[in-house]
Parts: sequence; structure tokens; C-alpha cells
Amino acid sequence: MKPLPALSWLFKCALAAAAVLLVGRFATVSTGAGLQQPAVTTRDGSLVTLNRYVQEPTPDVVLVGSSVTWRLKEEYFSASRMRNLALAGGSPVTGLEIVAKQQRLPKTVLIETNVLSRPIDRALVERFSGNERSDSSFFRPVRTAIAAFETWNHAPPDPARVRASLENLLRQPPSTFDNRAYVERAVNEMNAENATTQAHANAIRIRQLIETIERRGSRALLIDVPLAPEIEGTNLIRTTRAIVREVFPDANAWLSIDAPRSELRFADGVHLDERSALIVARAIENALASR
Repeated sequence: MKPLPALSWLFKCALAAAAVLLVGRFATVSTGAGLQQPAVTTRDGSLVTLNRYVQEPTPDVVLVGSSVTWRLKEEYFSASRMRNLALAGGSPVTGLEIVAKQQRLPKTVLIETNVLSRPIDRALVERFSGNERSDSSFFRPVRTAIAAFETWNHAPPDPARVRASLENLLRQPPSTFDNRAYVERAVNEMNAENATTQAHANAIRIRQLIETIERRGSRALLIDVPLAPEIEGTNLIRTTRAIVREVFPDANAWLSIDAPRSELRFADGVHLDERSALIVARAIENALASR
């Protein structure tokens, strides 16, 4: 029997890898990992998002942030060339590092500053640092097949149906969900956390990265995503905001989000619910248009 050609072998490996991903996907769903509340880390979802970012044409606007910004889904924005690279359970500096290391930059980068208590994910930065061309071409067909499978598996829904669904969501009244128990727990945790050193280091690194990307012709703006009043009063948030404002005192460095506070609701005090995230996303678009 003749040996199979190399391409055939690689194709079979790619199919096997895709099958493993598919099994993993079903296993995740069956164990309930697809609930709305983001887990401590959502690395699988992050890999899909980041892989899509480095493979597709450079968008006009990129969002980087933590799980606070992760809630601002791309379909909430009317602009089609918008990408959200926020990492649930991660740091906005990770996404900003990845964006800064690409050969082409978006026109605008929006940087969430709410959560700066987490270190940079160096493994993600290294993986998506724009050096993929240095990888062995031997594995490139496998990576391409896996990426194609993931893109198909996460294909965007029909735009017309999405728009109709979002407009219907906006017509609904604000949620009456009682989140007091979740808010109390979050307040206790955020009052106990001291992230001064890490927040300061991250703020300095953001400033360095902003200087880098602006020298290359891109624009960077900082944003504060709205939080529940109880959360904004915690030690963690007050300390972080003081540090960031000290590093970035110029008002022109900030994009002000004018979202009606009376309309906003929070699943746990920290994360916007779906309707509120849509309202904030549209407020961000309006603020960008005015700039």
C-alpha cells in the first residue's frame, strides 16, 4: 500500500483537531459553562475572539478591557468594523499589548480602566503578538482548519434579526431583578482587595502602549464603564480611579460615556445586564461620533 501524501495526513489531523474542539464545545454546554455570568476565565472564548482579530482585516475600532467591557457585545454596536477584545477574568492591558504588536492598527482603541488589578496574560500576548509567521509552516494547515471550524461554529447571526431583537430589548422596561445579595458580596470582596501596586503598574504600561500606538497613527481613548453606585464606592474602584486619573490627568485622553443612569441595571453590581449593556454601547458610539 502506498503511503498517504503529507497533505492528506495534515487534513486528517485538522479534522481530528476540529472534532476534539467540537466534543469540547458540547462538553462545556452539557456542564452548564455557557451561563450568562462569565467564569473566572473564559480562555476558550478569548482564543476564538483573538484568533478572529489577527486573521481578519483590521477593524476601525477596538475595545480592550475586562469582564466589565466583555458584556458590550459586538452586535450591540451599529458599526460593522468594531471588535471587542475584552477578556472576562483578564486585564485590559493584555488586549492592548496584543493590538499594539500587530502590523496594522485600528483607527481607534478604547481602553477600559475599571479593572486594573490583574496582571498581563503573557501567554496570550505571546500567542497573538504578530509573530505567527515565524511558526513552523508544518502546522499552519492544522491551525487554519481549526480557525475555520471555530469561525463557522461562532458565525454571526442574521443582521436584520439582530437589529429587530435589539430594538425590542430597548423597548422593554429596566429589569427588576433583586441583585442585593450579589452586590453585598461584591462590595465585601472589593473593599478587602488591595490592588494598588498592580493597578499602578498597569496604568503605567497603558500609558507606554498608548504612546506606541499613537506614534503609529492610531488614536487611543480611556473609558470608565458605568458600575452600580455601591461598587463605585468600594476601596478597589476608588483606588484604581485615583491611580488612573493621576497617570492620565488630561480630560482629552478620556471618552465620556453619557448613558442614562436611571436606565442601567447590573446583574451583580459589577456587570451590566443585557439591556443596560446595549444602552452603554450606543452611548459609546454617540460619544465617538462627537469626537
